[in-house]
Amino acid sequence: MRNKNLLLIVLLFSTITAIHGQNTAKTKQLPSVAIGAGILSFNGDIGNGVNLSSFSRIRVGYHLTIEERIGKYLGVSVNGVYGKLSDSERSLESNLNFESKIMQGDLNLVLHFDNDLIFSRTSVFAPYIYAGIGYLKFDTYGDLTNKNNIKYNYWSDGTIHDIAETDPLASSSTLIQRDYTYETKLTDSSNYSRSSLALPLGIGFNLKVLRNLSVNMGATYYLTFTDWIDNFKEGSNDKFIYANVSIQYNFGKEQDESDALYKSVDFSALDRMDTDEDGVSDGDDRCPGTPKGVKVTGHGCPEDNDEDGVPDYKDKELMTKRDAIVDEKGVTITDKMLLEQQSQYDSLATERSQLFNENPSLSYLKDVEAKSTEARKTSPGKASKIPYALRPADKNNDGFISADEIAAAIDMFFEGDSDFSVEKLNKLIDFFFEQ
Repeated sequence: MRNKNLLLIVLLFSTITAIHGQNTAKTKQLPSVAIGAGILSFNGDIGNGVNLSSFSRIRVGYHLTIEERIGKYLGVSVNGVYGKLSDSERSLESNLNFESKIMQGDLNLVLHFDNDLIFSRTSVFAPYIYAGIGYLKFDTYGDLTNKNNIKYNYWSDGTIHDIAETDPLASSSTLIQRDYTYETKLTDSSNYSRSSLALPLGIGFNLKVLRNLSVNMGATYYLTFTDWIDNFKEGSNDKFIYANVSIQYNFGKEQDESDALYKSVDFSALDRMDTDEDGVSDGDDRCPGTPKGVKVTGHGCPEDNDEDGVPDYKDKELMTKRDAIVDEKGVTITDKMLLEQQSQYDSLATERSQLFNENPSLSYLKDVEAKSTEARKTSPGKASKIPYALRPADKNNDGFISADEIAAAIDMFFEGDSDFSVEKLNKLIDFFFEQ
């Protein structure tokens, strides 16, 4: 018998180990382990008497469960239960009782509802159901005598005596009480087997407390293939329920779909990538897109030895004096060049102002604005600061008076919503052409 039990246990654990080995190639999820306790409630041939509490059939049980989750929907679990089954009955016809130590091991297929179809996989509440096949061992004892080894004699008035009620010496009997110590091993002439297969049917749910930790609550209904757990055979096979609470720890981390997407990516190669081939990796390159062959600094920016803001490979004047004003080619802009540019700007501004006075229009102002914007890009030495009195017209505070801002100032003047006078508007228009 021992060899048979050992073979069954090895078979159960070999099955889940094989499944885990197959599943490892697909996910990084390791088995979960749950340990807990609950109550066992017997349902058999004994326990149909009267005047007995329903608590007489309740005993404490303990369990250990190891489960391997397979994908989103299914899991395979190995479960072990240790505890006691018991019941009593008291009537004029029958005064039976028993208590049996049990060891139950089963292999189950679990259907999980946190499968992104019914409940989200990340849901705190995760219900499940399961069914399987199990192996039960039991050893049945009865409480037939008290601590002094005196047999219980049940009388018709509900009392217990040390002498039978029909004994001639019954009048000299002494009242005794049950000590609820199950000391007598119960046997039957049929010499029945004290082991059996069982079918577990269960339901439960997880409450996820932390990422890898959850609380389980569930109940399992065991249909056994024996009617001898209570040492009494009459009717259908015995059954029992195990309602329990446990703490479950999930080892490892489940591999989700996003993990699979990045599995083939070589992140170390990405860290070393140098798109512009300047010798500085893209992650450290402050000047991406440097032309091939250009000397760069440790930050990937082209060298600028005279620090004029124009890189050496574009600089037409490599030894510009420090703080000198240069053009886009790195050439120093002299005072003479500034005066010439200023003269050009002044004459151009005068000409544009005269043309506007002859034929004032918003389209003309916009055309001047476009040309002025382009001129500022190509002439960095040219800068105009808006006079304090005219700053209210600069609505977007960009330091530049636009054609739309001129039109808005004129509209507000005619609507009476502005403190701009005619003289002030003329100054605003003159500044527009000068900037």
